[in-house]
Amino acid sequence: MKSNENREIVDVDLAERSYQIVICTDELSQFPAMARNWLDGLAHWKSETPSAMLISDSHVSGLLGDSILKGLRDDGWQAELFTFEAGESAKSVSNTEKIYDALVDMQADRKTCIIAVGGGVVGDLAGFAAATYARGLPFIQVPTTLLADVDSSVGGKVGVNHPRGKNLIGAFHQPLGVYIDTACLQSLPERDYRSGLAEVVKYGVILDAEFFEYLEAHVGEINSRNPDVLREIVSKSCRLKADVVEEDEFERDGLRAMLNYGHTFAHAYETLCGYGELTHGEAVAIGMIDASYLAEKMKRIDSHVIERQVKLLEDLNLPTTLPEDVSLSPDAVLSSMKLDKKTVAGKLRFILPSRVGHVEVTPDVSEDLVQQLLEQRLLQK
Repeated sequence: MKSNENREIVDVDLAERSYQIVICTDELSQFPAMARNWLDGLAHWKSETPSAMLISDSHVSGLLGDSILKGLRDDGWQAELFTFEAGESAKSVSNTEKIYDALVDMQADRKTCIIAVGGGVVGDLAGFAAATYARGLPFIQVPTTLLADVDSSVGGKVGVNHPRGKNLIGAFHQPLGVYIDTACLQSLPERDYRSGLAEVVKYGVILDAEFFEYLEAHVGEINSRNPDVLREIVSKSCRLKADVVEEDEFERDGLRAMLNYGHTFAHAYETLCGYGELTHGEAVAIGMIDASYLAEKMKRIDSHVIERQVKLLEDLNLPTTLPEDVSLSPDAVLSSMKLDKKTVAGKLRFILPSRVGHVEVTPDVSEDLVQQLLEQRLLQK
């Protein structure tokens, strides 16, 4: 990981699909030059007048999309901006077709770059369009939320939803580069910012005890969105996820499964509570504590591991139990878990800690044990 006073660079080593993640502060004006440099790395794409389709949503387009579009045009790019209505429902085949139409209208060819400016929905949708139009266009990510910075922008997963399931239609399509300006996080709504912090804490629990200690020691700076600390936690999170992706790019070895710590519980809560009741990060925070209590029941950890996670999450104003006004039955949660993609042949499988900084995939966990845990966590709030 390379760095200077205001910039960190994380190299993602994937042979011919290798790329950089740039983490900086107040340097969006330098994005056009960086994007041109990344494109020039593809010899047959090099052009005096590079072309790009920026894709953003209604929340971000006016704040950042227009200014980035102007910067690209001032730098000599032929660039257009496609904006869609914000929300998870936007990740659809119909919106993908609208992007295809816009690309046809601008006479895009295989030298046209797709640039995603926004959160995870924008990156997933734009990336899927890039992966499939003309059998693949170059793709650059400019994530603008903490969750997208540390999670969805890293690893090459792109896709859209099907009416019968989330992310059922997708591909692996690595970007040419990821450009993260942490100044974007200063205007991020508080709840969205907290949601991203849950994934940051997750990296410390699953992969790096020293990083977890760093988070514990810098709670105040994290809560105040200190620029130096933001660059540190974003770059470290990206490095940790990149390490996993480098070992298991296409999810063939099961290594990437560890990134789903807390998610089996979280996905069930998100599904059963209904859209909007919990953010993804809030559900993950609760799910990590559930998974830790399950690990304690299986005598994999002692209570101290749980207590440290609870304290850090609560210090970051994240929930560790479901809200008082949310009532879910253990049977409903267990049934939802059985539909999770991490379940194998009907057997529950969890990512469980053995200490802070290390987790393991734990197959065939007893349903009775999970039922007991859910009764304690859900019925004794």
